[in-house]
Amino acid sequence: MKEIDADRRNLLKGAVATSLASLAGNFSLNSAHAAKADPDLIHRENLKEGSTDWQLTRVMLDSRNGFRSSKIEGYCSKQSVAAGEPIDIMVSTRPAQEFKIEIFRTGYYGGRGARLMTTLGPFEGKPQPVPQPGKKNLHECHWDSAVTLTIPDDWPSGVYLGRLSTLKDKTGHGYWQSYVVFIVKDDRPADILFQCSDNTWQAYNKWPSNYSVYTHPKGNQGPWADVSFDRPYSKYAQIYENPQSLGSGEWLCFEFPFAYWLEKHGYDVTYCSNSDMITPDHGLKCKSFLSVGHDEYWDIRQYESAVKMRDAGVNLLFFSGNSVCWVTPLMNSTDGRPKRIMFRGGPYGGKYKYAEDRERDNGPFPHRGPDEGYLMGSRNVDPVNGGGDWVCELPDHWIFAGTGMKKGDSIPGLIGWEYHGDPPQDIPGLEVVAKGTALQGGVNPQEWTATIYPGPKNNFVFNASTIFWCQDLSSPPGHMLPWSHWSRPHGPDERVQRITHNIIRRAIS
Repeated sequence: MKEIDADRRNLLKGAVATSLASLAGNFSLNSAHAAKADPDLIHRENLKEGSTDWQLTRVMLDSRNGFRSSKIEGYCSKQSVAAGEPIDIMVSTRPAQEFKIEIFRTGYYGGRGARLMTTLGPFEGKPQPVPQPGKKNLHECHWDSAVTLTIPDDWPSGVYLGRLSTLKDKTGHGYWQSYVVFIVKDDRPADILFQCSDNTWQAYNKWPSNYSVYTHPKGNQGPWADVSFDRPYSKYAQIYENPQSLGSGEWLCFEFPFAYWLEKHGYDVTYCSNSDMITPDHGLKCKSFLSVGHDEYWDIRQYESAVKMRDAGVNLLFFSGNSVCWVTPLMNSTDGRPKRIMFRGGPYGGKYKYAEDRERDNGPFPHRGPDEGYLMGSRNVDPVNGGGDWVCELPDHWIFAGTGMKKGDSIPGLIGWEYHGDPPQDIPGLEVVAKGTALQGGVNPQEWTATIYPGPKNNFVFNASTIFWCQDLSSPPGHMLPWSHWSRPHGPDERVQRITHNIIRRAIS
């Protein structure tokens, strides 16, 4: 077995010199082409008029319990793309019929949630083939491109949805829709680098029928299945029904409320894919890094990037749950394009008991990652899922300033459906700011912990310990509240909003 297990002292102390040397090299290499800071960019963008019609209105799944909509579906050739670069959009319609593509940037936009950037088409649609299962059940599409879109220079970083719409059905009056999703990235210095959790979106994607990293005949927790980004995102397949998000991965479900809230308040934010974090280059230009929602699957290079960023003074903010759980090697597509195939390579956790148990029960795995607790401040635990209230433990801590919370006060339903716990006891200065008990399936208790610890450069690492954090920040158009394990968050809560303001303002000051 290939073991990649960082020494604790390395993570907490010794990596600083190496990181600084690396930093110096990066800055000297990039100084000639350095992107300019523009802290007012997001504020200016959100002054533009939003769209009143960007959501999916008419969606037809192939069957009552189906995951795909073969009426119209598509995918993009890249997870992320920079201004001036091309991206291909592949679309299939069944039967053959005309369609159009409307490209929206998601954001605040006065509460409307998205802005129409351009309309493409009409195009002559055609049925495109469902690939036969390849090695390790890989489903990799090789569809013809409907259009190559070169990203205009004035399109700011963000998460973009392409709404695919047939122009008519056989009645002559109806139409069918789904999304494609891609991230526009940049390399500008910013206060906040928002990492989308798209590796996890793809890990759970069951397109075309029941093919994800969880659905291999050998078992649902082993390294047996490969999955490709070269296929549509099917209907969200986990804890609740949301066919109106078809094709958008988990963006509208578990991350968009955070981005909507950030942009509403004019924060200087830029966006990236998991795959963009295999180097720390952009993160080292930013003051803080956000992991949001369900951020389970990380390439080991992402982990190494986060360590370098922390040790160089970047604030790491894990507003997420079940994060950094599985080592997820990103591999080339069969035609050689980078970072288009992934699989569950093995657990993070080093010698921690949960990692050892996963190896025993589901291995052998080709990889083992370091103990994520020494990065995040709290770990993945078993059971890792359930529901509960987020309970204040240290009311005098600065993160609670202005909330009025007292020890034992709780925010209902905010813990779920997965979380972190059992923080390492030897991280200098680590504090447990909130803790409590979640119930798996409504009956099995598990302890969770939200933590904060100081970094080496007057920075800090915060871990909210829940996938559901963003649910209590905002409720934008196109979003719906989840529920799981007989528990649910309640939606926007002034205390969660204030805690988040406190943390982010400290991180970017």
